[in-house]
Amino acid sequence: MKQSLFHSLEGKNIAFKELSTTDAEEIHNYASDKEVSRFIGWSLMTSLDETRVHIETMVNREAAGTHLYASIVQKATQEIIGTAMIFNFDHEANQAEIGYVFHRDHWGKGYGTECVALMSNFAFESLNLYKLHASVVDANIGSARILEKNGYELEGELRDHYFIEETYFNALLFGKIQTKKD
Repeated sequence: MKQSLFHSLEGKNIAFKELSTTDAEEIHNYASDKEVSRFIGWSLMTSLDETRVHIETMVNREAAGTHLYASIVQKATQEIIGTAMIFNFDHEANQAEIGYVFHRDHWGKGYGTECVALMSNFAFESLNLYKLHASVVDANIGSARILEKNGYELEGELRDHYFIEETYFNALLFGKIQTKKD
């Protein structure tokens, strides 16, 4: 039930839909882009088959109830432009982590900000989570700005936490606590 709600989220410019291997080619367009995959924690997808396997893994995680994934669709074109995710659920502490990735052609257009708003509202209102958090590579300034625009606060920094392309990067830890409406 919660999965189908997540897959049906809709904003002004984007909508979510269920992740599917039938969309592997569109997903591969950004999953195989070195600039896109550099800071997201996915391995660079080098073939369409590799992308299909990755999608199957995500679908299986969702079926197991450990993750929520959705393809992000640009409403004007119906093109898949990214992936949204809620994962690392801590049921005792009532919190989870969020993540998102977008095709490079759609960076800087407000879709990330809208995506995080949709996920945050869903997590707080439908999942009734107390807290959401995200970990961002410090060089990924755009992603940090998206979180800040959505009311996430920088809670800490882990020095030299990521090792990417022979370089160490700090992890910026962002969090947002649900505000109760009276």
